[in-house]
Amino acid sequence: MTTALLTHADCLAQLTPPGHLERAERLQAILEALSESEFDALIRLEAPLAELAHLTLVHPAAHVARIMASVPDTGMVALDPDTFLSRAMLQAALRAVGANVAAVDLVLAGKVRNAFCAVRPPGHHAEAARPMGFCLFGNIAIAAKRALEHHGLSRVAIVDFDVHHGNGTEALLWDEARTLFISTHQSPLWPGSGSVSDRGAHQNVLNVPLASGTDGPAYRAAMERHVLPALDAFAPELVLISAGFDAHHADPLANLALNAHDFAWATEMLCDIADDHAQGRVVSTLEGGYDLDALAASVAAHVTVLMERGE
Repeated sequence: MTTALLTHADCLAQLTPPGHLERAERLQAILEALSESEFDALIRLEAPLAELAHLTLVHPAAHVARIMASVPDTGMVALDPDTFLSRAMLQAALRAVGANVAAVDLVLAGKVRNAFCAVRPPGHHAEAARPMGFCLFGNIAIAAKRALEHHGLSRVAIVDFDVHHGNGTEALLWDEARTLFISTHQSPLWPGSGSVSDRGAHQNVLNVPLASGTDGPAYRAAMERHVLPALDAFAPELVLISAGFDAHHADPLANLALNAHDFAWATEMLCDIADDHAQGRVVSTLEGGYDLDALAASVAAHVTVLMERGE
């Protein structure tokens, strides 16, 4: 077995106005980095389009219908100051969900050991009936529900190391006792959620807020003190990663001080948990990361570990 890379040209479309940080160049930089010879062993697959049944695993059917009906014939409309809707955006968002569903199916069928979804738009801020923060649909939450409902798993863990709290994923899975959602994130910072006191309806949420300026050693200590013991106790049958790389010290949207080596270390630790409890099964999906060089280097480090662990 090895590592699958799921992406699609639709995700390279112009989904946001000129000058917006969530831009096609992000994915271009990642795909260029992953085109180097050391990544030749990746199993490269086109992300399929999500089906309505996938979206309604976490979003009300009426909300999905409203989104579909709101797509303009030309141009784009603002759903909030950061999030836009167009025909290209909808197509890309359906590919992003489809990539996550397909990756879960591949990993749980034993066809690959792990997978990385190089897609945009991201998904971890999308709530049940509210797109926000560049996100249209809850990509990783849908992946978790796919594993539970279609494949019959009993315990799925989601670890979100994006610098922003994954408020959407938390809300979508708040009442889902079969999941454990863990978020490390800078606080205070947009969207203003992610308190330690927020624990989910079944003690299935763990938030680990990090102070501005938190560097690699401090981040690793927080992971070892809070995240890894919680994951080990939960004993997940599948590990999902919301892989945002905007905690990098070069990122323009926040003030943590991680580097590519820290993301590689975190990936190693999560793969260790997966090896101990989940037959090594990991699905990771792209969230944030807005400095192109830092993003490309961090994703390359992350995928390198996945490939090494996928052998």
